[in-house]
Amino acid sequence: MRQSAFILCLIIFILAAVAGCNGDANNKSKESAAVNGKWTGAIEIPAQQLDIIVNLTNENDWSGTISIPVQGIKDYPLSSVNVDGENVAFFMEIQGQQISFDGVFKDNVIEGDFSQQGQTFPFKLTKGGPVDENDENFLSVETNEGTLYGELEKPDGSGPFPVMLIIPGSGPTDRNGNSAGIQGANNSLKILAEGLAENGIASVRYDKRGVGKNLEASIPENELKFNQFVNDAAAWTELLARSEDFSDIGIIGHSQGSLVGMLAAQEGHADAFISLAGTGRSIDEVLHDQLENQLSEASLQEAEPILEKLRAGKQVKDVSQELQSVFRPSVQNFIASWMQYDPAEEITELEMPVLVVSGGRDLQVADSEAELLHETKPDAERMVLDKMNHVLKDAPEDEQGNMETYSNPDLPLADGLMEGIVDFLNKNGFK
Repeated sequence: MRQSAFILCLIIFILAAVAGCNGDANNKSKESAAVNGKWTGAIEIPAQQLDIIVNLTNENDWSGTISIPVQGIKDYPLSSVNVDGENVAFFMEIQGQQISFDGVFKDNVIEGDFSQQGQTFPFKLTKGGPVDENDENFLSVETNEGTLYGELEKPDGSGPFPVMLIIPGSGPTDRNGNSAGIQGANNSLKILAEGLAENGIASVRYDKRGVGKNLEASIPENELKFNQFVNDAAAWTELLARSEDFSDIGIIGHSQGSLVGMLAAQEGHADAFISLAGTGRSIDEVLHDQLENQLSEASLQEAEPILEKLRAGKQVKDVSQELQSVFRPSVQNFIASWMQYDPAEEITELEMPVLVVSGGRDLQVADSEAELLHETKPDAERMVLDKMNHVLKDAPEDEQGNMETYSNPDLPLADGLMEGIVDFLNKNGFK
């Protein structure tokens, strides 16, 4: 009797153990299935974030690829992938360097540490692509270099509405006016879009290629030309012109987006154009002035002949470390293509109503740039906001206080900016 009881207890123990093992196996299998697929997110490097796309695949063994759009890395194979329950680690080897991602999977998020050359930074990935294609708040436009997505901000009520295309500035800038190179957010273009909607005007704003929702539409830096930005903006205006949801179409270009917008407006699908903090000179002249204020004498002497060669369409292979961020070889073709356009000349080609806006406390684009645009286009309306800075906020006179506004999304737009824009648009039929 005791032996039977012992055997029964042993059988129950074995069954329980097997059930427990099967449960662990099932859980791990579910976790593995959940890890399989596309992930998007970023490495949080100090003062910026590095957007990445990771594809993890389990076909007998784990494998994967990684894309880092801003660095021109696309579908680069991972050297190994390890998935053990909640623990997910993957590695890549590039230019002889071993780079690791060591994370934990939970609730469709992989979060952990990125390590390279003894430095460690946090990273976070979310399951899925950067865009939910069923999101009604986003429009899409097809281009030869991939699909672009833009956020639609509409007024209450039924249309058709007048609509403004909002074009962001230079660098890896998103649709809200925030740049990966600056810590924090100012949300200036988001606030602008919301203000337009409150005044009965719709808008579409979009992330630049390789950023945010358009992360997957990146073009390698060494292949990018300035006219690609113009083509993108023109494609958006064509889409808006075909839609029955919109009436008048206008363009608002901020900073670099001012020149992009001028050129796109010449394509014929714009009824009004607004330049916000746009330059009046070609980028080589603007760059020279900016570098003159920032570089040592030796570096400035190096930069000047580089600019001359780029104007002539020539490349410069040897660039000192101090100038790599501006003149690295992979970006030289883009700068050279940008230099070909003179904003003060391009604005004269516009036959629609034009508003030129500048700020008296803009640290990046002086008010004199807007004045030059106005001189060559005297029939343009002119608005100067004495306290406005480059991110369209009222800023204090001191540089540190000015820069602090770049990372404060709670600040409103500069006093008078929204009223001036809406008044200009209403006078020109945008109602």
